[in-house]
Amino acid sequence: MSNYAVVKLAEVDDILGDYPGDMKPMKGPLGTTQVALTYRRLPARTGAKGSYGHRHEAQEEIIFVISGQVQVKVDDVVVELSAKSAIRIAPGAVQGTWNEGPADAEILIISNRMEPDDKVDKVADFWAE
Repeated sequence: MSNYAVVKLAEVDDILGDYPGDMKPMKGPLGTTQVALTYRRLPARTGAKGSYGHRHEAQEEIIFVISGQVQVKVDDVVVELSAKSAIRIAPGAVQGTWNEGPADAEILIISNRMEPDDKVDKVADFWAE
């Protein structure tokens, strides 16, 4: 095994299926053991608003905005993030990300790598439209 790994974003599978945009977890392709890195592209008017939020029991996350602008709801607070800004979300906080538009937004989600027994809860009706 080498002391490094290189992965191109175009080579990483999108896990969103039919949902608009891209969500590409890079931990598997990079073979990480401690850190998770996920690229996400959110077209205008996509994300958690009108859908569900989620909470990680043990995982801390950082969302870094590469381009565009997003709203991040953490518990009952909505934070506006512009390009080249970041937010830390503590374990246990309910969260969701939304791109109001008009352009696509690109973000990186950085966290500790989840163990198989880490619990993630979906929270219905978290962010009404």
